[in-house]
Amino acid sequence: MDKTKKLKNILIGSGGILSFILLWEIIARIVVNDKFLLPSFSEVILSFMKIDQYLLPDLGGSLYHFILGLGFAVIIGCSLGAITGWFRGLDSFFRPLIELLRPIPPLAWIPFAIAWFKLTDFSSAFIIFIGSLFPILINAYYGFRDTPIIYKEAAIVLGQKKKLGLLTKIGFPSALPSMLYGIKVAIGIGWMCMVAAEIFGRSEGLGFRLWNFYQLHQMDYVVAYMLILGVIGILMDYAFRYFLIDKLVRWKKELAIK
Repeated sequence: MDKTKKLKNILIGSGGILSFILLWEIIARIVVNDKFLLPSFSEVILSFMKIDQYLLPDLGGSLYHFILGLGFAVIIGCSLGAITGWFRGLDSFFRPLIELLRPIPPLAWIPFAIAWFKLTDFSSAFIIFIGSLFPILINAYYGFRDTPIIYKEAAIVLGQKKKLGLLTKIGFPSALPSMLYGIKVAIGIGWMCMVAAEIFGRSEGLGFRLWNFYQLHQMDYVVAYMLILGVIGILMDYAFRYFLIDKLVRWKKELAIK
């Protein structure tokens, strides 16, 4: 994409955002005219100056919950997806249980999270883990299962006959793009689950503070925290795509272009 087209896309996107902000301000001040139902954009911007005492501790708490839950989801999801996708006997054993648990909404686990971990960091991390696990597991499963048979046969001909060696040296590189995209999806789902989990969790975290502001009828603060959650979610998505997906599986993109 040339520079002129990039600049044009940036201007169009900026125009859409500015139009939305203007419409928001007009509706909030003239049509709704109730700060509790819909605070104006200008009121939300002013609220950013008053939340600095909460923001860093809340952000640190939320990132801790998120990294803890997502980390366990990556380890368990990729491992279980690999062995079920690669070994068909294990697939038959685990598949019914996975299909039974997968449709259960992550928030349905909140009562057990509180019962098992009390109102601790681990209860929030557990809900994030549940929400993130299945996208990673399913993508890892299909990544390993769909490894072309010709890759396996070529490796065997070249002397790699151990099943573990085939798994790590053939299956893993083939499944890596699928696993990374599964983690990318899990990041978005886990970030959403984090907010709901923290509402019922400890006295820190972006989700907890957002709910606390609602109870105090400080809706401009609520929207400010919603915007913060959105911006952080976008930054994580772009960072993961740029630093991992574009770097580790660049070969796949180049191959597709050719």
